[in-house]
Amino acid sequence: MIHSMTGFARREVRAAWGSLSCEIRSVNHRYLETSWRLPEELRPIESEFRRLATNALKRGKVECTLRLSFGDDDARSVEIDEPALEGLLTAIGRVRDDLGESAPVSPLEILRWPGIVAAPQRETEPVTVASKELLAATLADLAEARSVEGGRLAALILERCDGIEKLVVIVRTRLPEVRARLRERLIERLASLDVEADEQRLEQELAMLVQRMDVDEEVDRLEGHVEEVRRILGGRGPKGRRLDFLMQELNREANTLASKSQDQETTRASVELKVLIEQMREQIQNIE
Repeated sequence: MIHSMTGFARREVRAAWGSLSCEIRSVNHRYLETSWRLPEELRPIESEFRRLATNALKRGKVECTLRLSFGDDDARSVEIDEPALEGLLTAIGRVRDDLGESAPVSPLEILRWPGIVAAPQRETEPVTVASKELLAATLADLAEARSVEGGRLAALILERCDGIEKLVVIVRTRLPEVRARLRERLIERLASLDVEADEQRLEQELAMLVQRMDVDEEVDRLEGHVEEVRRILGGRGPKGRRLDFLMQELNREANTLASKSQDQETTRASVELKVLIEQMREQIQNIE
């Protein structure tokens, strides 16, 4: 199965304590890199979240955001830290004694003072359990989305493989004609010099020329690399790095083919080969 590194998934859960949502986005990357945006209540279990992500994903730059909202009852409840309030009021009284008459202090200003309003005590265990379950489910959705996108990429790559094989057939079919044309050109060149050719020497020169321009090996390797691309796409496990290496090998053969070409059709085919290989390389960059 092919997995893309690009994907998005979102889930939300509601319970008596409130609501929790999870969003995960991923793009291509050389290895797995995760970043987390978490509410303070879930920071203590960030390492467990990372472990879940590492078990579910192999490569990609992954951004995960969890948002937590507690129920209305908790939102309406305000708990005053009595010792902190008493200390603040004492301090205000001392300042008034030193300064004399001063403007009255607003109760809202007192409530805004750090530490006066205490965070309500909440049961965090249900939220912790729910967050792990929600993250696992969202990661599964992301894997499914990446699989669907991977299938689309695989189809595009296989189309390019078909195109490469058709171009290879064109090049291979033209080889006899190219060799015959090389012989004709050599004979015409000798004739223009008004020199009587030694038949044995002519054949030797022609053989060396054909050897330098021969592209049989390049054509064979192109076919072999395409076959290997198909094999990898149909196999198991991560495929991106192996396919990326094959793109380098395919491009090397296409460049050699172009440099050896003595035929316009072969040159045109080598250019089209490089276009197809580059398209494949761009798609493979996004495969896990």
